[in-house]
Amino acid sequence: MNKIEHKIVGYKVVNKTEEKVVFEMIHENFPRPPHLTGTTYKIKTPQSEHALYITINDMVLNGDERHPYEMFINSKNMDHFQWVLALTRLVSAVWRKGGDSTFLVEELKNVFDPKGGYYKKGGVYMPSLVAEIGTVIEQHLVATGVIKVDVDEHQQAYLEAKKKEVGEEGLKNAELCTSCNTKSLILMDGCITCVSCGFSKCN
Repeated sequence: MNKIEHKIVGYKVVNKTEEKVVFEMIHENFPRPPHLTGTTYKIKTPQSEHALYITINDMVLNGDERHPYEMFINSKNMDHFQWVLALTRLVSAVWRKGGDSTFLVEELKNVFDPKGGYYKKGGVYMPSLVAEIGTVIEQHLVATGVIKVDVDEHQQAYLEAKKKEVGEEGLKNAELCTSCNTKSLILMDGCITCVSCGFSKCN
């Protein structure tokens, strides 16, 4: 039995649920399980003939909660090998450290290539390859519930209807939305509005 060496200044009764969370919380000394749940995403940019394959492995806690634990990037293109390896090791280290690591998404998405970015399929502008990797991480964190997204179903349905109304021809002259980096900013109901994310210059 452990001996209490210091003065007790407070206490809290921990229920079974909280106790489980405390003991299964990820930290830097948390041992890696022999099996992790992984998802692989494919990135194909117009800047390279070879695709990048991003694999994110999650640790499953409390039965159904998934938390990112490590990331790997594989490609036949060896031009980016050094910084890609460094990036995956740093991101994995931050995830294993524990705590809120969602800040990584915005940090990566705000990296701009001095040679210029590129447009993905669907008219989405990517300022750099690093930014697209950040976007993939964001998609994964949203899909696994780490990043919570509040979706207004009525607004989403309205935007989808407007997008169909405008059509592909109408979107050809659309401007780039600074909120979601999608070429879908159009004049709608007398106001410049993005039909992808709902951003409006009238707000």
